[in-house]
Amino acid sequence: MKPADLSPAELAAHLPKAELHIHIEGSLEPELIFALAQRNHVKLPYASVEALREAYAFTNLQSFLDIYYAGASVLLREDDFFDMAWAYFQRAYADRVIHAEIFFDPQTHTARGVDIGVVIGGLRRACEWAQAELGMSSRLILCFLRHLSEEEAFATLEAALPYRQHFIGVGLDSSEVGHPPEKFSRVFARCRELGLRIVAHAGEEGPPAYVWSALNELKAERIDHGVRSLDDPALVAELARRRTPLTVCPLSNLKLCVVKDLREHPMKRLLDAGLCATVNSDDPAYFGGYLNANFTQTVEALGLSRDEVITLARNSFDASFIDEDTRRRYLARVDAALG
Repeated sequence: MKPADLSPAELAAHLPKAELHIHIEGSLEPELIFALAQRNHVKLPYASVEALREAYAFTNLQSFLDIYYAGASVLLREDDFFDMAWAYFQRAYADRVIHAEIFFDPQTHTARGVDIGVVIGGLRRACEWAQAELGMSSRLILCFLRHLSEEEAFATLEAALPYRQHFIGVGLDSSEVGHPPEKFSRVFARCRELGLRIVAHAGEEGPPAYVWSALNELKAERIDHGVRSLDDPALVAELARRRTPLTVCPLSNLKLCVVKDLREHPMKRLLDAGLCATVNSDDPAYFGGYLNANFTQTVEALGLSRDEVITLARNSFDASFIDEDTRRRYLARVDAALG
C-alpha cells in the first residue's frame, strides 16, 4: 500500500520517529523481571508473571512507582541493564524508532548497593549494540529522583562524573506533587555549568506553576509531560514563543488517571495551540504500549489528521538533542517515508 493510501493511524505506525521520554526501567517486562530474579536469586512479592501483571491497576503516579521500584530490584549486574535496554531497543526498532533519548534512574539502583558504573556500563553497551545491529542512534539522560533531597542529587551527579562522556543530559522524575522543580535549582545550575542538557518532568499531576519553575529555575530545554500547561494560557503562550518541546505520554496519562478516557486527551489542543508536542511511551511495560501503540491509539481516539501525524513525527526530531546534520538526515527520512 502506498503511503498516501494509509489511514492517519497507519501512517503514524509507518513513519520513522524519535522517542524522547522513555524510562528504561519502565520497559522491564514481567517476563524479564522474573528471568532476572531467577538469575540473581531475588525473591519477588508476586507468585507469577500473571500475578505481577494483575497488580498493574494504578490509581495515580505513586501507586505505579511502588511497583516500578519493586520491579527494578532484580537489576544487579551490568548484564541485567544490558538485557533490559536491548529488549527495549528491539521493540522500539519494530515501531520504526530510529533515535531514542533514554532516561535512567541511578538512585533507584545505588540505594540497593549497585555501583553507578554498573548501571551506565550496561546501558552504554546496549546503546552501542543498537547502533551496530539496528542502525538506531541513542543518548542517555540521567534523572534525579525528586522525592529525595538535593544533597542526594549532588552526590549522584558527582558519582556519575567519571562516566560523563556516556550521558548527554539530566532530568527530574519520580513523585511530582510536593516536590517542585525549584527544590533542585542548585544541582541543575551545576549541571548547566558542566554542559549537560536539561529536561524535567512537570505538569503531569503537578500544576502549571511547576512548568514555570522548570523553565525559569532549572532552565529546562524540554518539559516531560506538560499536559497541565493548558490550564494557564500565559504559560501556553510562553511555551509556544520559546518553542519548548513537550514530551507527552498518552497511554501513561490514561493509565495513571490523568485523563479518564483517551478521547479526552489534550494532545490535539496542544497541537492547536502551536506547541511542539511529541508522542512517547514513558514506562511501556507498565502502561500497555510502546511508541506505536501510543501513536495509533491517540490518533484514533482524537481523530488526528494526516498532517497532525506528520507534525508529531517531525516534532520528535526537532525536539531531539541531535546535531543539525543528523536532524536534517532524519527529517529527510520522514519525507522519504511519505513517498
